Amino acid sequence: MAINVQHFFDPTTYTLSYIVFDNESKDAIVIDPVWNYEQAASKTSKESIHELLKFIESNKLNIHYILETHAHADHITGAIELKKEIESAKIGISENIKLVQQTFKTVYNLENFAVDGSQFDLLLTDSQEISCKSFTVKVITTPGHTPACCSFLIDKYLFTGDALFMPDYGTGRCDFPLGSAKDLYHSVHEKIYTLSDDIEFFTGHDYQPNGRELRFKSTIGESKGCNIQLKAETSESEFVKFRTDRDALLNAPKLLYPSLQVNITGGRLPLEDVSGKRFLKIPIK
Repeated sequence: MAINVQHFFDPTTYTLSYIVFDNESKDAIVIDPVWNYEQAASKTSKESIHELLKFIESNKLNIHYILETHAHADHITGAIELKKEIESAKIGISENIKLVQQTFKTVYNLENFAVDGSQFDLLLTDSQEISCKSFTVKVITTPGHTPACCSFLIDKYLFTGDALFMPDYGTGRCDFPLGSAKDLYHSVHEKIYTLSDDIEFFTGHDYQPNGRELRFKSTIGESKGCNIQLKAETSESEFVKFRTDRDALLNAPKLLYPSLQVNITGGRLPLEDVSGKRFLKIPIK
C-alpha cells in the first residue's frame, strides 16, 4: 500500500479539497469538494469539480467515499454534484449534522425538511473505521468549530478540516450556532495532540497570513510546539478567552447563508418553484 494525497485549492474561498488514494489498488476518497458559487450573480459553476474529475479519470481512481469534515459556512459543497458523476461513491458526514440541521431548519424556516441526516449516505461516529478495500479511514470527531466536525486519519495522514489550521494561523472560529471554544480545546488537546508527533495533518483552509505562499500541511509535533493559538502547553482558560474575544471581532463569512442552506442537504439546491427557478433564502436581521 502506498497512500498518496493530492490537494486542490480554491483561492476564492481559501478552501483545500483532497483526494487520498492508494496508487497500487487505485482505491480513493475525496474530502471536502467545492462547488463554485459567484454570489453577486448568484451563479454556480463546476471548475473545481471538473478539476477533481480530471485527476480521478487520469489516474483511473475508484472513489469509494466523498467525506465532509463538517457543514461548511464559507463555500458550497460539491459532494452531490460529484456523486452525480461517480454514482457508486457514498457521501459521509458526522452524525451530529442532525444538530446543525435542527438549528438551521429554524433559521431558514424550512418546512418539511428532515433533520435526521437522511440526505447523506453515511452518518459517521467517533472511532468508526471505514473500509476503502486497500486502506481504512478512521473517524475522529473533533467538535468545537461546529458540533458536526470530524477529522479523518488515514495511515499517518490526518485531515482536520476547520478544527486545526497551519501553526501560523491557529484554529477555526467557534462562534457559529452550537460552536464551542471549550469543545474545540478538548478536541485538539485530547484527540489530535495525543496522536504521534510525526503524523502529518492537512487543513481545510489556508488564508495565507501576511501574503505568504500556500501552506496546507504540517505535523502534530510542529503544531503542539508553535501553533500561535493553541499549543500543547496552552490552558483551557487561555484558549477559551482568546477564541471568544477574537471571534467577537470577526465578520460573518460572505457565503454563510447560501452555503449552510445547501450544505445541510449534502449539496442539494432548493427545489424549483412553479416557474422552474430556484431561490436561496437569506434572513434579514
